[in-house]
Amino acid sequence: MKRESDNHPKKSSRRDFLKKSLVAGAGVVATGGLVEAYLDTQAAESGEKVKVLTTDGEIVEVDKAHIRYPRVSRKKSREGIPGKKFVMVIDLARCKNARACVEKCQEGHHLPKDQEFMKVYLLQDTEYTAPYWFPKPCYHCDNPLCVSVCPVGATYKRSDGIVLIDTDRCIGCKFCITGCPYSTRVFAWRHYEEYDEDTQPYSPEASSPGVEGTVSKCDFCPDLIRVGKLPYCVASCPMGVIYFGDLDEDVVTNGTETYQFSQLIRDRAGYRYLEVLGTRPSVYYLPPVERQFPVDRGFDGLDEEVEKRYENTPYITKQKRK
Repeated sequence: MKRESDNHPKKSSRRDFLKKSLVAGAGVVATGGLVEAYLDTQAAESGEKVKVLTTDGEIVEVDKAHIRYPRVSRKKSREGIPGKKFVMVIDLARCKNARACVEKCQEGHHLPKDQEFMKVYLLQDTEYTAPYWFPKPCYHCDNPLCVSVCPVGATYKRSDGIVLIDTDRCIGCKFCITGCPYSTRVFAWRHYEEYDEDTQPYSPEASSPGVEGTVSKCDFCPDLIRVGKLPYCVASCPMGVIYFGDLDEDVVTNGTETYQFSQLIRDRAGYRYLEVLGTRPSVYYLPPVERQFPVDRGFDGLDEEVEKRYENTPYITKQKRK
């Protein structure tokens, strides 16, 4: 691919949350707040009309499908979104391994089927405790070991807490892969046609994986966040498992429910995975207490290839012995 480098938890509406995020942009106005955008009149119309403010200060109505958001420069992508500190919360009691988060992430990032930024594991803490589904993205740590071992500055942490990879700088040494204690990074061993679908100038914020010989990973979808949208995994989950928001504003949402982050974590005994490592992840988990779905439902409709991944888990091994 060729590139051009360069009380109960407080509830509020999704619109309020997105409006706050949209104000981070500037320039053309789309629905909900200020965001940089341009019009692509060649796109097929969706039938949904929105009002936008032109650079001449005129409010006009256009089809939503015509709005396009330009990518930020490599320099700007390193700075992060001012005044933000992003955080994710995953409710293990709600997860039934629907895998919509995995599939939508792959689609949005043009990933081939054998590469996943979001992975779903089947965990069981001891032989006497119940198994549960465990979604695992990149943890965007405040003390990221992957950043400290990168010899060329290809992987870096921004002011808003997001850890990104500039694959134009990546030399494929894999130090970050070995340095990450959570095994969240993937390596492009060969060229995939999916990589060629992206025609815009390259930006580390782009929803696109690296080319052959580079490393990529879950990126919290910063290109979506800049225009007031939720990450692919959050917006696609039918169970509302994943919440995303701003630590400084103390708010997280799954697109339907919006909570005060600090109180949600206190009331539900939230925790961070492998806290003992001292990496200070930006992803929190709510324990699988009073689960909404039996774990067996997570095998319904699975591809045979995906189902094989769970063959040697303690739960499946025990079921085979019965």
